[in-house]
Amino acid sequence: MGHVNTFEELEVYIRARRLSGRIYELTKSFPLEEKYSLTDQIRRSSRSIGAQIAEAWAKRKYIRHFESKLTDADGEQHETRHWILSALDSQLLTREVSDELLEQCKVVGRQLQAMINKSDDFCS
Repeated sequence: MGHVNTFEELEVYIRARRLSGRIYELTKSFPLEEKYSLTDQIRRSSRSIGAQIAEAWAKRKYIRHFESKLTDADGEQHETRHWILSALDSQLLTREVSDELLEQCKVVGRQLQAMINKSDDFCS
């Protein structure tokens, strides 16, 4: 990764946005009775990944705050994985689609961990 000036340029942020967009499109077909439970939860957690990354970027002056917000983003990524599995269990997603989404989450998680491990590079 080369030098970036804004959080919008971060590959992990771009991936997180793509993931939340894909989840949004897929959840449009979820049944109405899931609107205030599974649909809202998976949309909220997947959108929060990018929001936490943006907040982390704003807190780069303080390494511990930066790391904390990235850890929150990773927590949202894990929560999103839970909701994907719940949708699979409820037969609202196919195994193929859930595997695709879970892999995207794992990539985001690895990228977040790499940023945490190299937080000095982002905060200096």
